[in-house]
Amino acid sequence: MVRTGDARSLAWLYFAVLPALLLGVAAPGCAASVAHSSVHTAAVGIAQDSCKSEPTVKQAGGFVAWYRWTLDNDYGQLCVYQAADAALGSAKPDTPRVVFMGDSITQIWEQDDPGFFSHGRVDRGISGQTTSQMLVRFRQDVIDLHPAVVQIMGGTNDIAGNTGATTLADIESNLASMVELAQAHGIKVILASVPPSNHFFWQPRVNPVAPIRELNAWIRIYAKTHGCTYVDDYDAMATRTGAMRPGLSYDGVHPTAKGFSIMESLSRKAIAVALATRTNDPSSEISAPIGK
Repeated sequence: MVRTGDARSLAWLYFAVLPALLLGVAAPGCAASVAHSSVHTAAVGIAQDSCKSEPTVKQAGGFVAWYRWTLDNDYGQLCVYQAADAALGSAKPDTPRVVFMGDSITQIWEQDDPGFFSHGRVDRGISGQTTSQMLVRFRQDVIDLHPAVVQIMGGTNDIAGNTGATTLADIESNLASMVELAQAHGIKVILASVPPSNHFFWQPRVNPVAPIRELNAWIRIYAKTHGCTYVDDYDAMATRTGAMRPGLSYDGVHPTAKGFSIMESLSRKAIAVALATRTNDPSSEISAPIGK
């Protein structure tokens, strides 16, 4: 079973075999079929603990087979943080809890910048996830943790087509649903832009530049009109052509320590603004000059 752990290693493993998943072929050293995972049988119907039936990567017959198993049996990957959520306990009265909901960019962030994820800041990123998967686990990994603030960053993997073809309208609906759920429970919302990228190494057929820009334009307007704080990581990290600026990413998608330092600075400002803002106040936009 893949739960929390070495985020960068998990992200590398995921993206190393994802092209094989998308193309329907086996990756080197990985099982091509879930048939080999017959050693482990999924629970059926109502179970005391559905996560107990989730196989390890080895039991499933390899990472490809394991990931296919999770898509069939745990689409939102609720088992990844189930135990960690239960063990988290209540937030300290003098330390507002802030949950970061996202994909591999968010998951790797904690490994590269562990000091940031302390003092009530909680990382709930899962490598490879689309916004539809994030929405499935939003109650467990955000609402039930009773944070004061949630930062939502998602869309990269939707644009890549990780869980199939989609539309920008579908991505926008998923993000809007998460915002509405959070606000209905009194949680302040920070909406982060999709970080820049001009290529996805695991899905070379996709040119993400235009979709990322279009989605970010929608996120900015939505945040302004729905009482959210908008974090503009994109403009702080992008070149004129829509790529990540040199030195800010090691693969064109995932930030380096320098990239995360920019994101941390912007998020710290956004958290302070969100905590100081009344629920119905106009939204704020947190940005940094390009090159800073």
